[in-house]
Amino acid sequence: MKLKAVWKFRSLYLMMIPIMAYFAIFSYYPLVRGLTISFQDFRLIGNRPFIGFQNYGTVLKDSSFWHVLENTLLLGGGTLIIGFIMPILLALSLNEVFSTWFKKVTQMVVYLPHLFSWVVVGGMWIMMLSPDTGIVNQLLKLLGSDKPIAFMSSESYARWVMILTSVWKEMGFTCILYLAAIVSINPALYEAARIDGANRWQLVRFVTLPSLVTTMKVVVMLNVLGILRMFDQIFVMRNGAIAKSVDVLMMYTYQKGIMEFKIGVATAAGFLVIVATLLITFITRAIIRYDEG
Repeated sequence: MKLKAVWKFRSLYLMMIPIMAYFAIFSYYPLVRGLTISFQDFRLIGNRPFIGFQNYGTVLKDSSFWHVLENTLLLGGGTLIIGFIMPILLALSLNEVFSTWFKKVTQMVVYLPHLFSWVVVGGMWIMMLSPDTGIVNQLLKLLGSDKPIAFMSSESYARWVMILTSVWKEMGFTCILYLAAIVSINPALYEAARIDGANRWQLVRFVTLPSLVTTMKVVVMLNVLGILRMFDQIFVMRNGAIAKSVDVLMMYTYQKGIMEFKIGVATAAGFLVIVATLLITFITRAIIRYDEG
């Protein structure tokens, strides 16, 4: 009976073969191969003896690993919190706008940064924050500031720059998700609330926000998955003056694997990131009760 069902839908199974092959070749094989390398004294040429958990021990005993872990949690946590709040505020604000053309133009403007790579966005912000010719310092000068601020070479500003630019880049995409959820809310709920005497703030508080809970959970889970995997932004925007404050776990693996050719150590660090990401994800899933809808 099962064979007949397979034969009946053979065209669908045939279409799945390229997708399964893609994931097998480019996802699962590298994952298994990387796990093997993490237990080896890996060399590009020559023998690659197995050394057990020695690479993991090297990573866990490295003080710089714990330092970049702290940076990662601070940057990722800040981005998670601010990046959760700002798109909601933007979506709620746009939902109150009655002018259709203004709403569409604003959506387009805030969504555009999401389409650009960090090479473009990072380079743009480095220029805008320049102490000599950057538009931010020029505006501060007009407001009465006497001394330009070196945002990109000051450790006191570096983390905030990374957090806020990351939020700025992705805020438009997340805002679109919330706006789509707001559109799907049953208008009868608003009508019933108005009949009960609710004002605009009460409509937002008791109708709109509760209806966005499911979308909020999805956004939180998506953002949590990326907390420990920050790389592109840091690689583009970091420099020697602020590296100590903004280097993250993926920069650590890059430096160990590409710059120092310690492939086994870098791979072990990468798998620790995977395990930590899974752990954080499961904890967050339980806290927000993701499966309860």
